[in-house]
Amino acid sequence: MTDEDLSRAAAPAAASDASAPKRDLAPSDLAAAAPTASSEPIPQPPAAPDPAPLPLRDEDGDLTRAFHTAVDRAIDEGDAERLHELVGDLHESDLAELIGALDADQRPKLVALMGEDFDFSALVELDESVRVQLIEDLPHETVVEGVRDLDSDDAVYILEDLDDADRAEILDKIPVAERVGLVRSLDYPEDSAGRLMQTEFIAVPPTWTVGQVIDYCRETEDLPNDFYEIHVVDSTFRLAGTVALDKVLRTKRLIPIGDILDEDRITARVDDDREDVALRFARYNLISLPVVDDADHLVGVITADDVVDVVSEEAEEDMRALGGVGDEEISDTVWYTTRNRFMWLFVNLLTAFLAASVIGLFEDTIAKIVALAALAPVVAGQGGVAATQTMTVAVRALATREVGSLNLSRFINREVMVAFLNGFAFAVIVGLSVWGWYREWQLGLVVGGAMVANLIAAGLAGVGIPLLIEKIGGDPAVISGVFVTTVTDCVGFFAVLGFATWWYGLG
Repeated sequence: MTDEDLSRAAAPAAASDASAPKRDLAPSDLAAAAPTASSEPIPQPPAAPDPAPLPLRDEDGDLTRAFHTAVDRAIDEGDAERLHELVGDLHESDLAELIGALDADQRPKLVALMGEDFDFSALVELDESVRVQLIEDLPHETVVEGVRDLDSDDAVYILEDLDDADRAEILDKIPVAERVGLVRSLDYPEDSAGRLMQTEFIAVPPTWTVGQVIDYCRETEDLPNDFYEIHVVDSTFRLAGTVALDKVLRTKRLIPIGDILDEDRITARVDDDREDVALRFARYNLISLPVVDDADHLVGVITADDVVDVVSEEAEEDMRALGGVGDEEISDTVWYTTRNRFMWLFVNLLTAFLAASVIGLFEDTIAKIVALAALAPVVAGQGGVAATQTMTVAVRALATREVGSLNLSRFINREVMVAFLNGFAFAVIVGLSVWGWYREWQLGLVVGGAMVANLIAAGLAGVGIPLLIEKIGGDPAVISGVFVTTVTDCVGFFAVLGFATWWYGLG
């Protein structure tokens, strides 16, 4: 069939379709005309990615503002789920820093929203004033549950700062078996080993084998969170010695634990000062230290993490004492800080009047040689700085027991020699400066001689005053500063004005 034949055959059909009446399409027709649905699932838009976790700290190591703001918002909105996401996995130290950065009214809300997941060990890392205020704002039931989850040393650390009424009420709600140990620790002096120790430890009889000890440690649930030694005690609980954990693991199971113990173990008494305990850790490179009572009964253990806190606190305490700010913390109120600093400022004012009275003795000399009014403070100020340097070294040496009866004279001679050499060097510098300024070599000689005298006095005072205060039972870090600067001010003014009066014959 040709193409022409095909065209003729199609024409009638087309004409027939054209002449047929038109009708609307029924829904069934539309359905029939619709393409068959694909068996593949309809693609969905991608789910929004989880928001990136907020950075906790910036490049300087400080808490980021974004993280703080997010926590603050979660607390305001009462969003416990979001708060758990933000702070649930924080280390106790990071959590403590965050709590300290929050407003006072936000802190108890954070604890309440976290519920049982709040880590009460973070309270140990807080400033005392913040910790006490937070505990006072919390229900006692919450505090009781939190304290019970802590090691005994941390629990005591928290309870000891509370007033007697709050502490008694909290202790009354703690089960008797746990309360007895806490009360006993709180009865020891504040800065003693008894307060510092934890009463959870592992003690076994010497007849146990190494295998029994290992099995005991594996099967017993109520063990200390951290322990490094096994303590061996006799039937009356007197300490016979200790065995390091690594030694236990290296010894065959059938060996009696009493055969491998260290009988010469260093110990601490419950009433030992905590500074002495810290020195023992440093001197003998200890990681834990058994604490015994007067009858050598084992009553507790001090671990290295507690001593690190002691060293830090004592160093901070000495530094604040040297600055005359006592136990002040940045979280203290304005009124408390003002009152705390006032006394030392008042004492300093009295010593300033004493130095002024020395100047008053030489009014006639100053009237005749006016330059002395400008030069005398230079000598006094230089002596004050030199004395502070020497005093700082002396106070630290006394605190760390670096100075004792065997090397005391050598230490004093060293500091006096240093003071003399510095005095001579600055005498030359000051003398030449005065000569160049006033064109008066005699005045330069007078001021230079006064500089030597005052720096030697600074060396003697910087060493002698802390030693004297230590001898009479005082705290050199607290008291030394005021007296040392008084000595250098008085000697400095007296040396300059006295030498000038004598040299120029003005007496």
